[in-house]
Amino acid sequence: MKIDIKAGLLSALVLPGIGQLYQGRKLRGGIMIVLVNLLLLGALVLVLRAIGSIAASSAAGAVVDRTLVVQVLEQNGTAGRWLLAAFAALWIFGTVDALLGGRSGGEPQ
Repeated sequence: MKIDIKAGLLSALVLPGIGQLYQGRKLRGGIMIVLVNLLLLGALVLVLRAIGSIAASSAAGAVVDRTLVVQVLEQNGTAGRWLLAAFAALWIFGTVDALLGGRSGGEPQ
């Protein structure tokens, strides 16, 4: 088993999936990049929804303070936690897979 430090660093520091592309495993790297982008897009939607909700409350005359922000964040808390957990799991998997060169599938290198 060969440890590829450069591929692991690319996956860990740049974007999960880049290390796999560097190693020539295009299918796995491409799938990981698409998944990461979908997770980040979902997080962006949650953040924009929260900002919109706070802006709407402010426009209606409500005072924007900590309690309002916390209340809005708690409404999206579960989805945000799931997105964060999925992103963290994919990031860890991508780094370990790139370091170890994971040939678990029949994908050619």
